[in-house]
Amino acid sequence: MGTLRTEPPTTLHVVAMPYPGRGHVNPMMNLCQLMSSRKPDILFTFVVTEEWYDLIHSDGKKPANIHFATIPNCIPSEVGRAKDFLGFLEAVATKMEAPFEQLLDRRELPVDIIITDTYLDWVVHVGNRRSIPVASLWTMSAYVFSLSCHFELLEQNGHLPVELSERGEERVDYIPGIPPTRLVDFPNIFHGNGPQILPRSLKAVSLVSKAQYLLFTSFYDLEAQVVSALKPKFPFPVYPIGPSIPYFKIKDTSSVIGSHHDVPGYIEWLNSQPEGSVLFVSMGSFLSVSSSRMDEIVAGVHDSGVRFLWVSRGETTPFKDGDGNMGLVVPWCDQLRVLCHSAVGGFWTHCGWNSTLEAVFAGVPMLASPIFWDQITNRKLIVEDWQIGWRVKGEVGSEILVTREEISKLVKSFMDAENIEVKAMRKRAKELQETCRGAIAKGGSSDANLESFIRDISQGQAK
Repeated sequence: MGTLRTEPPTTLHVVAMPYPGRGHVNPMMNLCQLMSSRKPDILFTFVVTEEWYDLIHSDGKKPANIHFATIPNCIPSEVGRAKDFLGFLEAVATKMEAPFEQLLDRRELPVDIIITDTYLDWVVHVGNRRSIPVASLWTMSAYVFSLSCHFELLEQNGHLPVELSERGEERVDYIPGIPPTRLVDFPNIFHGNGPQILPRSLKAVSLVSKAQYLLFTSFYDLEAQVVSALKPKFPFPVYPIGPSIPYFKIKDTSSVIGSHHDVPGYIEWLNSQPEGSVLFVSMGSFLSVSSSRMDEIVAGVHDSGVRFLWVSRGETTPFKDGDGNMGLVVPWCDQLRVLCHSAVGGFWTHCGWNSTLEAVFAGVPMLASPIFWDQITNRKLIVEDWQIGWRVKGEVGSEILVTREEISKLVKSFMDAENIEVKAMRKRAKELQETCRGAIAKGGSSDANLESFIRDISQGQAK
């Protein structure tokens, strides 16, 4: 696995080093596949732990020029990493660098560039020591990157640390490119127990300046002011190339809805539902909500009478006997394919950045129910800035439990296609969808940025 195969000397060799988490591995792979589709003669070496190789190597067909290479399982298992998240972060920061360098030493083809996740900040040092250019891929919103980038302004203005119960509603209005933002809408690593995690995050962001490129999984028009304000801070290209989601696998509407024999059962079920009538519920792949909150959500959605498709990744299903024709519970689904289905009219989401981008691409409004980190800020973007979603009550970390009655009422209103407010929200979601599609169309901002990045690294190889 570790020995890299020999290719013609003219081949551009890209090493991709994602952070070991589903929300990071996926956008890195999507970026590699997008680059591969434009320049099939690039050789990609996609580096993961042995555990991650087992998890993803069979995830659908990949281009022949993307090869996996593994490093040993030197970090805690993906299963249960949330139980000791600080220990996991420590291991990622200290245990992966040496085996990664050993893997580079075994290469047969010189490495022209390393694309790494911003949170693997040690890769920047490795690249600089070896005179290999590094592109830092930021897999959260540019908004959250900017908040971290301007951390010193928060300290200077007395906004960190603060007690949210007393000052959470205060708005920060002095960060370039960022609209006024309540302190309670900052990533929760800025508050509470966050200070144990915050220094690592800030260090990773600060080391981006030592890289040679900064890539955002966002697209320019989604966060134009933020990106424009960030560009002058760096002496190298800053390219929003998103959305880094697998939209290239969805060729047209017919393939989304399904017209072949291999249609999954959940797509067949969606095919039988009225347009815009189904609420898609997915809480993400890492952290989970408390059992008491989950009980209320389950009961509330059930009692609303709204049709739903629910992804339940746990061992137990939230609905013991299913829910007849009104609902379907599945352990996994192709999320983007589901969101793009005409029967889906809403998305209950934890507001992870990849899920947010997929909903934007699909033009589907969101019920925003974040759990951790950047999800808190993404909710603010969804509800306040883009106005394509509603907030689910019950603040993160709050003792107040949102009741099933409140959830039932919220879901019923949110999915009411005749509601004037809902109509306006759905219209805005479709408009943002058009903007997103424009970014990835030929000549769009992300299309042009990706072309520029490939041209840059190809010219760098020729020097």
